[in-house]
Amino acid sequence: MKKTVLVFGILVFALLLLFQVSKYAMVTGSMDTEIIIAIVAFVFFMVGVYLHKKSLHVDQFPKTGVNREKTKSLEISPREYEVLKEVALGLSNKEIADKLFLSESTIKTHVSNLLVKLNAKRRTHAIQIAHELKII
Repeated sequence: MKKTVLVFGILVFALLLLFQVSKYAMVTGSMDTEIIIAIVAFVFFMVGVYLHKKSLHVDQFPKTGVNREKTKSLEISPREYEVLKEVALGLSNKEIADKLFLSESTIKTHVSNLLVKLNAKRRTHAIQIAHELKII
């Protein structure tokens, strides 16, 4: 958390510094307006690329305590894994559908596929098997 705050602080400071330099350059007339706009646009583009790589590409499978090989051998897709995690939290199909922006019938299909892949008869049994296999 401290690292994230520090990175954002440095980025804000760099942008403010860039704005002050561009303001000075415009007042003195040493740079064209187009060059200043291009530099600011490039900085914002690089900040966007950095934030996209750091924050949006979160791995679907947790890094600790999960047997990834077992999930691959059971052929559980990332979306089915998301549904399994939500089922383990005790959410209903409708709540899972609302949370994942899917239809309720799609959630039913994913739950059905999970029951078959985990060889379970009920949702609670599937969760129990998933814990035993260290999938969740």
